Amino acid sequence: MSDLHGRSGYIALVGHPNVGKSSLLNALLGQQIAPVTPRPQTTRRNQLGILTRPDAQLVFLDTPGIHKPINKLGAFMNEAAEMAIREADIIAVIADISQEPGPEDLVVAERMTALAGKKTKILIGNKADLIQENHQADRQAPFIKIYQCDSHIIVSALTGSNLNELADRLISLLPQGEFYFEPDQLTDLYERDISGELIRAACLHRLREEVPYSIAVRVDNFKERANGMVFIETTLFVEKESQKGIVIGRGGSMLKTIGMDARLSIEEMLGVKVFLELRVKVEKNWRNNPEALKRFGYKLE
Repeated sequence: MSDLHGRSGYIALVGHPNVGKSSLLNALLGQQIAPVTPRPQTTRRNQLGILTRPDAQLVFLDTPGIHKPINKLGAFMNEAAEMAIREADIIAVIADISQEPGPEDLVVAERMTALAGKKTKILIGNKADLIQENHQADRQAPFIKIYQCDSHIIVSALTGSNLNELADRLISLLPQGEFYFEPDQLTDLYERDISGELIRAACLHRLREEVPYSIAVRVDNFKERANGMVFIETTLFVEKESQKGIVIGRGGSMLKTIGMDARLSIEEMLGVKVFLELRVKVEKNWRNNPEALKRFGYKLE
């Protein structure tokens, strides 16, 4: 814990899949630490993002989208989000106000009501860039009714609209206390872990249907060489032999494309050249295997 003082606390970013929680976290921090793709359920585990100002430290918990699970991995993702709701000082529920409310919003509202108790809750209407300004309040109104939060604000993670106002609002709601982390720390993940998530994001970008959701990423080796280049050796696990062939592609073409996308993202994050080696193996039905889930890092601390 840092010896600095001010307003400080934990803020859970919750919502159903694909409302822009990770995009919002990255925008608030001014740096990509959480993988972002257009596909739902990109985030599988809780991730800390730390925003430190001279008088305040906001510790965000980016959570998996709350949904109706179809396997044990999905159940783990829900449990991770629910743990964040129980432990955070503030619950920030993200809604995509470019869309009408749906059944998924009712699921999130029910879990939030059951778990948050009397904690402060704020509704963040995201994706305002997709709506004319004079219509934004009307588009947020049904979400206000569903989520019953203490306050609400409209932002755009894409353009940065209202993000400073959001940070100021959250700071005003935090308790006084010591900072939890050093001022220059942005996350609790190591570069090795973030690299693994960026590789999985590249799979989500390039692969279709169920295949990318069947992938687990294990970083086997992460080493900085004498010339400053980082060597990363990674195994992608899929559930079926047929999926292995799709991920590799004809003549290895798909795996090369995924590797190129991931390498560029990792190089941007690290600021150095990266040599990335990918291999693909089959771990049958791993998303419903508790032991496999633990080995791949899907376990609650």
